Amino acid sequence: MRSYQLVGYGQPLEQVESTPPAPIGTEVLIQVDACGVCHSDLHLCDGFFNMGGDKRLDLSKGRELPLTLGHEIAGRVVACGAEATEVDVGAHRVVYPWIGCGDCQSCAEGQEHLCARSRALGVARDGGFSDYVLVPHPRYLLAFGDRPVTLACTYACSGLTAYGAVRKVQSRVAGRPLVIIGLGGVGLAALRLAQAVTTADVIAVDVNEAPLRAAAETGAAVVDARADDAAKQIRVLTGGGAAAAIDFVGAGTTASLGFKALGTGGLLVIVGLFGGQLEASLPLWPLRSLTVQGSYVGSLDEMRELLRLVDSGAVLPIPIHSRPLSEAQAVLNDLRDGKAVGRMVLTP
Repeated sequence: MRSYQLVGYGQPLEQVESTPPAPIGTEVLIQVDACGVCHSDLHLCDGFFNMGGDKRLDLSKGRELPLTLGHEIAGRVVACGAEATEVDVGAHRVVYPWIGCGDCQSCAEGQEHLCARSRALGVARDGGFSDYVLVPHPRYLLAFGDRPVTLACTYACSGLTAYGAVRKVQSRVAGRPLVIIGLGGVGLAALRLAQAVTTADVIAVDVNEAPLRAAAETGAAVVDARADDAAKQIRVLTGGGAAAAIDFVGAGTTASLGFKALGTGGLLVIVGLFGGQLEASLPLWPLRSLTVQGSYVGSLDEMRELLRLVDSGAVLPIPIHSRPLSEAQAVLNDLRDGKAVGRMVLTP
């Protein structure tokens, strides 16, 4: 079993060889066929989130190293514990990685992804930058039909995060403008989902030409955020302001642009974790009845809903670029340097 592990914050991943774990009880051993690479993997490698104002949120507390990263996992069941009777060896499944403690109120309400004692794979427990991954229960394994495994793995984070965010604006944007800021893997997935499940007029915003072209090919209006008049362009396209804006970057500049894009009664949903602070005039929030909301991945039920949408054919695939597992660190470097369009996926 080869794993690419984080052994020290700010250090390159190291290849480690070991014996695959033997599942017990309800555990299931998955042979990994594909694992997506996410921007949050970069934050885990760094060991902090940038909170703005020279402040950092330390990610090392309560997290033991070495840790195998990777939370967008799909593969084949190769062994089951004695109590894991809901799935058969040989089944191909995508893994829901946002696993909670199972005992708190959030978990009881089906919101495991919000659990304060998370057991999330690739975040708190060993994940999919490996040949094998141990999943604690079959309920976290979902069928993905005849979709390519390199696409199916991205539903666990890129797709689910996009779906969770789009759901939060869905009731507001019927026949009205929706602004999507940041067209990486998650932003492009959200663009596709918004076009599938809403009647919104979508305006897509980014700083790079390639994702802007990809968005334009879907029929979305596009705005280059580098333009001095980007906010004005958005307000012209939205007829005075959007019903909602989703920020998939989460930087001070993008959140500010999202705020400026809103019309009266608008909703700003912040998804990205790039870092920084939002500065905005406080009187405008009540005077224009504006709302800001965070959105973090999604629940197991939401992932089931997403996969039903995928099965219906309503969700078009995002661009996928496969790379060998041995290039895990190189892929992280490319992601940090902004060289990815769509989602990069490691294949053991």
